[in-house]
Amino acid sequence: MDISITKEALVEGIQIVQNAVSQKSSLPILSNVLLETDKSNLKLTATDLDIGICATIPVSVEQAGAITVPAKKFFDIVKALPDGSEINMAIKKNNFVTIKSGKAQFRIIGLPKEEFPQLPLFKDKDSVALDQGALKEMLNLTDFAISRDDTRYVLNGVLLTVKGDHMTVVATDGRRLAAISKSLPKKTLVDRAVIVPTKTVQEVKRMLADEGEIDIKFGENQILFSFPGSFVLSRLIEGEYPNYRKVIPEKSTKEVKVSREEFLSAARRASIFTDQDSMAIRMNIKKKKMTISKNTPYLGEAKEEIDIDFSGSSDLEIGFNPRYLIDVLKSLSDEEVVLEVNDPSKPGVIRKGEEYTYVVLPMQLTA
Repeated sequence: MDISITKEALVEGIQIVQNAVSQKSSLPILSNVLLETDKSNLKLTATDLDIGICATIPVSVEQAGAITVPAKKFFDIVKALPDGSEINMAIKKNNFVTIKSGKAQFRIIGLPKEEFPQLPLFKDKDSVALDQGALKEMLNLTDFAISRDDTRYVLNGVLLTVKGDHMTVVATDGRRLAAISKSLPKKTLVDRAVIVPTKTVQEVKRMLADEGEIDIKFGENQILFSFPGSFVLSRLIEGEYPNYRKVIPEKSTKEVKVSREEFLSAARRASIFTDQDSMAIRMNIKKKKMTISKNTPYLGEAKEEIDIDFSGSSDLEIGFNPRYLIDVLKSLSDEEVVLEVNDPSKPGVIRKGEEYTYVVLPMQLTA
């Protein structure tokens, strides 16, 4: 291998794959990044065996070849080179890789490509395509509800379902649930329901643009998110996801219409006085006003009144974990939101048309 590439192009490729490099593994090769070239491209690949990420960038190729190098040292070298510089990389004898830029020169010891895990190939029969912007919105409106509890491993990711001309993404941690469904550009024969791990969701989100198309391919126990010039390959979480439809309440006639930004700001301010022993904020709902408050002994009190339009026939007082409200309110873009509240013991629901539903359990209020 003998190639020339700008620092900026190489850094861009590094930033795409770096989070897939294994930090703690008994296999030293997983701490390496695979560099391989064809006639005009350099392909960087990293994997920790649960997730694999690949990026392809155009380069000037004098001689094709492949090698793996220690990822962290390689990344540190490239980032330390001057901005705008031209970098030459070449494989020498005994798996040495030289990196030259201007008067700077490095030699780094690599390992053969053959020792690097081979990523599986996917068939196109179980494949769907959709707009990157649509998938980005779906993940942004659900991933905050993923469970962080390792004992409930099937909830440590999003449920992604494809059937006919619809895709649905669901996340829950047992205390709140977010679900969104969108039409696909083309009807497919795919009928799959898979659980995509949290890390994969975060990496895909990081790479998603507002425009362009993404292809999603399904394997037996893996999934591939294919972008122009890069892809993310991941193992799936095995297990049966709970029947989330059972916990989504019927639409309620008791609705609180409120400015999203005002509601978000008031919830944030009230949350200042929460602690581990007292998480719930109090929402006192009247016909035209809602008072959001939090009183914590030995700490202090916050109280704020905001304008609303409540369709219920009588006043209502209910408690929620403010973080569960903040997460959804900051992810939505609507000027106004509608919170459905039946009574203090029933879940609150925020909906966005027929596409999106967010269900949050209330919390018991202390006197």
